Amino acid sequence: MSEDRELPISFSSFIGSLFGSAMVNLGEAEDPMTRKKSVDLMLARNTIDLLGVLKEKTKGNLDDEEGRLLDSVLYECRTKFIEKSRG
Repeated sequence: MSEDRELPISFSSFIGSLFGSAMVNLGEAEDPMTRKKSVDLMLARNTIDLLGVLKEKTKGNLDDEEGRLLDSVLYECRTKFIEKSRG
């Protein structure tokens, strides 16, 4: 990073980062580099699959808030993916 500040690292911030990437690839948010919205379903699906793997591999190890966050993010990403896939 070019800045001298450190960003807090947590499971929730990691999930938030993946969620942001999925939303960019689903065309729901602007790409921070290009400032444009575009859809890349393959990249979106890869990110959603990664979130699914994290859910499976962390089962029983998350606190309630982290579990709810991951469930919510997965639901929203999967719903948007289906909408975009259908046209």
